Amino acid sequence: MIRDVEFLIIGGGPAGLSAALAATEHGVQTLVIDESIKLGGQLIKQTHKFFGSKMERAGTRGFVIGEQLVQELSQRENFSAMTGTTAAGIYEDGVVTAVRNETEWLKFRPKKILIATGASERMIAFPGNDLPGVYGAGAVQTLMNVYGILPGERVLMVGAGNIGLIVSYQLLQAGVRVAAVVEIMDKIGGYWVHASKIRRLGVPILTRYTIIRANGNESVESAVIAKVDDNFNPIPGTEVEVKVDTICLAVGLTPTLELLFQAGAQMKYVPELGGDVPLRDRFLRTSVENIYVAGDAAGIEEASSAMLEGNIVGLAVAKSLGYDVPDFERKIEVLENELKVLRAGPLSQKIREGLKKVLVSWEN
Repeated sequence: MIRDVEFLIIGGGPAGLSAALAATEHGVQTLVIDESIKLGGQLIKQTHKFFGSKMERAGTRGFVIGEQLVQELSQRENFSAMTGTTAAGIYEDGVVTAVRNETEWLKFRPKKILIATGASERMIAFPGNDLPGVYGAGAVQTLMNVYGILPGERVLMVGAGNIGLIVSYQLLQAGVRVAAVVEIMDKIGGYWVHASKIRRLGVPILTRYTIIRANGNESVESAVIAKVDDNFNPIPGTEVEVKVDTICLAVGLTPTLELLFQAGAQMKYVPELGGDVPLRDRFLRTSVENIYVAGDAAGIEEASSAMLEGNIVGLAVAKSLGYDVPDFERKIEVLENELKVLRAGPLSQKIREGLKKVLVSWEN
């Protein structure tokens, strides 16, 4: 049996939940499906307070924002959600299939679809990277902040972007020692406020360093790091062995876009945005007329940007379905301007460059 739904959102993270709020506010019957057991996406494991303005709920911790979004949506009769539900395919006839709790197959026929599937963690190759004790930073966040499990006692963090710096601080808060943060570039990629917090706690941040190998028999016992030259090749004689039982990789994210590829959306490889991403218009509509994209699936950014993009999609979907959206253009412009403010800093330059490559204007 196929279930008809006006607006199907695949992914219940900051982008998906924000789109649901905006759409349901204007009357759209909205269904969110998410493979996790709990809505919120990355928000449920983010314990730090957000930057930005009131529009991005600045000053509120990420997991609290997730709880707020879910609570607000639960009050709306035109909203429903299915957790433990994985979208399996989007087909030419517009039908979306999904599997719930690994046993129940479902079919939906939505009028509009938002792909807000987030991103997957990148890994890097080095001898010993298959040893127990080698984690992605997101996995460490999930272990600690969702399940209350420490990944180890002494950690080497690889990558000094925001994720690496934030997770390092969260490890320290949990009583885990962080031996060092190594970064292959000549400067950190995250905000100085995050770097300063861990430096004040005695954690060295070593730029122009990378991991060479992990040592251990049945699990990680140490890691070898080394300086790199201008071509990012390890410099012989600079190797240092660091005694750790955990190696945490914070080396970037890649948009999760299998469904958009299957749907036939026009894609483009844009390294500034994390890899392959869909072309989209100002309302984040892809080349497939009824499919939109937002959040990390549209390009790797912060959760604050994802929420704003979700709001834009929710308003655009409501408008396209014929619902009354008072002051539609003004509301969109306010959200667009807020995004410009968030993307105005020097760390967002590559995002600004990347977005220039994917923004289009569809004829219809």
